[in-house]
This record gives sequence, C-alpha cells and structure tokens, in this order.
Amino acid sequence: MILFLQILLLVSSLLLILLVLLHRGRGGGLSSLFGGGMQSSLSGSSVVEKNLDRLTLFVGAIWVIAIVGIGLLMKVN
Repeated sequence: MILFLQILLLVSSLLLILLVLLHRGRGGGLSSLFGGGMQSSLSGSSVVEKNLDRLTLFVGAIWVIAIVGIGLLMKVN
C-alpha cells in the first residue's frame, strides 16, 4: 500500500508541476520584472483555462491525499 501511495505521489507531483506551468501568468509577479507586465488580457477566462484550473485542483487534492495516506501508514508502522 505504501508503494502504491509513493508512486501516486510521484506521478501526481510531476503532473501538478506540469499543470501549474501551463497556467497563464497574471499580475505583477516575476514576469513583470522582465517586461512581461505590459499585457492586460484580463478580459475573462476561457473554457480551457477553467478546465485547467479544475484539473489542477483535482490533481492537487490527489497529491494531498497521497501525502496524508503515506504519513498515516508510516505512523502506524
């Protein structure tokens, strides 16, 4: 069971990194330091962005569940 949760944690971590990097930058983060802050495309979110947000939240929830499961199983053993 621990091996399954560790594999799930690894896969969900990599997928979560990929999904976060796919998001479009908004606001005055580090991208505005290098001239990326001139865009003002805050006119609304498309369907693709909303689905990307939902998928990111879902994978994040799986990631948290895997961490809690590993922690609980390690505490019992």
